[in-house]
Amino acid sequence: MIGRVRQALAYPMMLATVGTASVLVIGTVVVPKFAELLGDLGQDLPAATRALLAISGGLVRYGYLLLILLAGLIWGLAEWTRRPQGRLWYHRLLLALPAVGAVRHALATARFSRSLGSMLETGMALLPALQASRDAAGDAAVAERLSRVHERVAQGQPLASALEAESALVSHAVQLVAVGESSGALATMASRAGDLAAQESERALRALVGLLEPALIVAFGGLVAFVAAALLQAVYSIRPVGI
Repeated sequence: MIGRVRQALAYPMMLATVGTASVLVIGTVVVPKFAELLGDLGQDLPAATRALLAISGGLVRYGYLLLILLAGLIWGLAEWTRRPQGRLWYHRLLLALPAVGAVRHALATARFSRSLGSMLETGMALLPALQASRDAAGDAAVAERLSRVHERVAQGQPLASALEAESALVSHAVQLVAVGESSGALATMASRAGDLAAQESERALRALVGLLEPALIVAFGGLVAFVAAALLQAVYSIRPVGI
């Protein structure tokens, strides 16, 4: 499943990398050359062109500092998320995001449900199976919810009710667990819930990537259009009247 996620995100990441590189080249190489030409003419420039030149000048002067700060920020966040508390905060944030959260929740549901079903099929008791399957979710925020589910079940609450109360799994998985509990086929239905959650995660991931690609194209296209419009405004502003 992780391989499929990486494969689905390969093109958007390449698009983002190429687009960012193109915008940086335009901002740090093309625009400064154009700024020298406009400066020699000594004429007033449109507001959009002045804003573009200011941004470009900032990138040229302080770009290396921004890169150092960005690298330091990324390194600091990576180090912090390796710690349990930082990882939990990061996973909570991802789970709360509108589109990304749905994919992660479905993925965690698939991993946990499949693991739980396999352990129950081997004859393991429910509470030890819940404890052992919790980390299989691969998401610290979901694992936290599953820990509370374990406590509820240990106190005598039905598994499906505990899962629903903690929003630990996606809704259709909870419904299948409830069917499994009532019919005595919890292991089979848990595995079935994992399979359906995996399919749901793939659909959600395809939908997310389908939205991400045009969003990146529009964003970078908008930046290039702004640069072109600002430069064209400057060109038209210095044309002699009557030409």
